[in-house]
Amino acid sequence: MPHPERLTIVEADALKYDFSQLVKDGRPLRVVGNLPYNISTPLLFHLLEFGSQVKDMHFMLQKEVVERITAEPNTKEYGRLSVMIQYYCQPTFLFEVPAGAFNPPPKVTSAVFRLVPYEQKPITAKDEKALARLVAHVFTQRRKTLRNSLKGMLAEDGFEKAGVDPMARPETLTLAEFVALADQMVA
Repeated sequence: MPHPERLTIVEADALKYDFSQLVKDGRPLRVVGNLPYNISTPLLFHLLEFGSQVKDMHFMLQKEVVERITAEPNTKEYGRLSVMIQYYCQPTFLFEVPAGAFNPPPKVTSAVFRLVPYEQKPITAKDEKALARLVAHVFTQRRKTLRNSLKGMLAEDGFEKAGVDPMARPETLTLAEFVALADQMVA
């Protein structure tokens, strides 16, 4: 290996590991992995906590999960994972990895994608925990209108102040609209 000092392999529970321990000389981390599919979502959310210390992340996951991460509004793939990952990072679908590339071949197609944490987020919520709660809540009831889904959580005039149609469904909202609604929840 030409530069072994530039590679660090850590054996630890990735869901609990403090990735900031790997930062040396203020240089941001580059995280690469073939993530275990069964813990991919909680692991991605854990890694987002260290976004300010990460240059980029390259991962392989099930293609359908990568499609959800990179999904745009008004698609069936768009959901909580799309909104929250895109709040913190710029995701890019890179390429598919067919099942035949593995031995034994899995029953799913995989894909490689990149996440680049924003140095400065394009839009910032007043309360990121409120944003996360809102997004999780509305996507558990994705067929309900926002008015019905958010009854008791958001004042009726909150929709108007946020510039969001109360009759819309969650999969039609942009990230900016989710942030506007979350900001109204804490106003």
